[in-house]
Amino acid sequence: MSQAPERDRNARVTRSSSEFDQATALQSLEAALERAVPPESAWPSAIHSAMRYSLFAGGKRIRPLLVLAAGHAAGGSESDVLRFACAVELIHTYSLVHDDLPAMDDDDLRRGRPTCHKKYGEALAILAGDALLTRAFEWLTVGRPSENGTQRERRWKATALLASAAGTSGLIGGQAQDLESEGQEADPEILERIHAAKTGALLRASVCGGGLLGGADDAQIALLSQYAESIGLAFQIVDDVLDATGSSSQLGKTPGKDAATGKTTYVSVYGLDEARRQARALLDESLRVLRPFGAPASGLADLARRIVERES
Repeated sequence: MSQAPERDRNARVTRSSSEFDQATALQSLEAALERAVPPESAWPSAIHSAMRYSLFAGGKRIRPLLVLAAGHAAGGSESDVLRFACAVELIHTYSLVHDDLPAMDDDDLRRGRPTCHKKYGEALAILAGDALLTRAFEWLTVGRPSENGTQRERRWKATALLASAAGTSGLIGGQAQDLESEGQEADPEILERIHAAKTGALLRASVCGGGLLGGADDAQIALLSQYAESIGLAFQIVDDVLDATGSSSQLGKTPGKDAATGKTTYVSVYGLDEARRQARALLDESLRVLRPFGAPASGLADLARRIVERES
């Protein structure tokens, strides 16, 4: 009996011994997202139209790809983590819809086209965001007849992790602190707290949830958590740099919003050069902690580089 877990672990490692194929994973993800939300023709059609408009607006899908890559690194199969990857993208899209609202960041552009509230009106955009959030958890908690007890336990743990990341200790809390900090003197401690919650929490849930569902053990989850903390912070630093230096055609959204609203950012606290240096150091750290995984973590390594080296 004591050898069974080791046999299972070896089987998982064999399944993901090759490098992660990001293009194939993205194709699978897009097909799964189509199934994850109701068609536009389903009642109430206006909500479903607004949900799909925002969800299929051409995003980079960094977070769900992190889920899939982490599952692969842990020795899992795509089917182990695909629903979780969809749920992560639904929550991320909801957060963008709400962030763009006039009461929040008040932005007219997202992913290169009018924001949800500009196209559908503010009330419908609020409801579309709410619907994306609730659909994410509905999608995660639907029963699976073939699921064994261990798989069910891991799914519930991953779901709880995602719920916490989306709540007041994570994304919502970070956004609230961000709004409170507008126009105030730059404070490095508050800045770190905002971004650890607003950006870092969902990225960490993506990586650790994917690893958990892929079969990662406690030691592997600890490494994945370190990786996620590094890339989460790097992601926000690069966002701050791009907001200060990019154009609307590059970013697909309005640049210079942070400075215009007096937000505390890594650029306002440390300056452009130091912010870029910190992002590069965090990339190096993220790659270092992946070494024990070997080739199966190639997808996570590629995504870390993509996060830091992106221009949009």
